[in-house]
Amino acid sequence: MESANETRVSEFLLLGFSAKLEIQLILFGLFLSMYLVTFTGNLLIILAVSSDSHLHTPMYFFLSNLSFVDICFTSTTIPKMLVNIQMQSRSILYETCLTQIFFFIVFGCLDNLLLTVMAYDRFAAICHPLNYMVIMNTRLCGLLVLGSWCLSVMGSLVEFLPVLRLSFCMHIEIPHFFCDLPEVLKLTCSDTLISNILVYLVTGFLASIPFTGILFSYSQIAFSILKISSARGKYKAFSTCGSHLSVVSLFYGTGLGVYFASAATPSSRTNLMASVMYTVVTPMLNPFVYSLRNRDIKAALGRLLRRAAASH
Repeated sequence: MESANETRVSEFLLLGFSAKLEIQLILFGLFLSMYLVTFTGNLLIILAVSSDSHLHTPMYFFLSNLSFVDICFTSTTIPKMLVNIQMQSRSILYETCLTQIFFFIVFGCLDNLLLTVMAYDRFAAICHPLNYMVIMNTRLCGLLVLGSWCLSVMGSLVEFLPVLRLSFCMHIEIPHFFCDLPEVLKLTCSDTLISNILVYLVTGFLASIPFTGILFSYSQIAFSILKISSARGKYKAFSTCGSHLSVVSLFYGTGLGVYFASAATPSSRTNLMASVMYTVVTPMLNPFVYSLRNRDIKAALGRLLRRAAASH
């Protein structure tokens, strides 16, 4: 077999959705619109939380971090795709591809872990309301976010570093709109057994453990809500976690959709559409879910927009 130096590629080709110019122009407008909505919506959440003292609580601290991660998650893939469509190019440099892989895994893991932290926050608020501010103190909130970042970076490094040792064949076409690690591994001439094992182990660990934590938190929340005698009390308790539950359902629903779509059919078109839901649509919808279902966020956004209008 040739050495890595002899088979090192300088770039990959992202095949994307379609080579037809008219379809590419439609896709450019569609994805640019979704990216701008995602960026603006999540930025407004961050500004609303940071500028309103009423929202300086653990729940909204975690929400602003989730919004920041959603912006970064989408920015890892969509801007490069838009540039390629605009330049009528499909190429992505080897180094850029590896960078995209690393940060895509980091922010994907962070989304997962922050949703778990937010589930724990709701568990503490509903199941231990009297001790909530003692449990969710500033130090613990900071440590939970820092721990999420550390776990995500370490998990990404475990999956990413073995890729640096791989050599690639002449076939460098990736049937995707970004450098997806499983697709990149299919192009290598090297033995990918270790890389594939690491991908499955890390993905399994960083998906199953948080998901189990979310299920445990909500099972305890459900038991606590059922113990409340009044219907009004039950509704008030459930409404505090309704937005988070909707986002969790959206995140894991689209994630499982990507997994089952890739497992059920080898069609790259099906995988592409499932990935769009996971990487673009979910981060775009999160601000709408929180702003429409949460009166505090709606009120804070209203005050923020009024201040912005008054300043002009």
